[in-house]
Amino acid sequence: MLVMPGCVSRRLMVYSNPPGAMVLKEGREIGYTPTAVDFTYYGKTELTLIKDGYETTTKLVPLRTPWYQWPGIDFFSDNLLPFRVTDRQTATFDLQPRQMVPNQELLNRGQMLRNEAQIPR
Repeated sequence: MLVMPGCVSRRLMVYSNPPGAMVLKEGREIGYTPTAVDFTYYGKTELTLIKDGYETTTKLVPLRTPWYQWPGIDFFSDNLLPFRVTDRQTATFDLQPRQMVPNQELLNRGQMLRNEAQIPR
């Protein structure tokens, strides 16, 4: 009888509302929502979503360790199970429309910064 070792596949699914945002994981582009990427380690990972007309959003997403990946048990689930286990984790983002700053307010902010820079310290 042939025994095939088990394997745990880890996959992070990323969704956004609205869809179509570019996703960066730790600064590297992985695709446009909805998208998925494999990962190796549990913990927190940084995801950034970018979409025209919406605020760029960055947040640390926790990748929680399932019980079968706890130290000690992980040896059996990674090497001895006779079937493949897929751990799918999900991150969902609600993107906020970009707020346009009126020109006069922007000019006022620039003038305030200029005035502050000219004050000797």
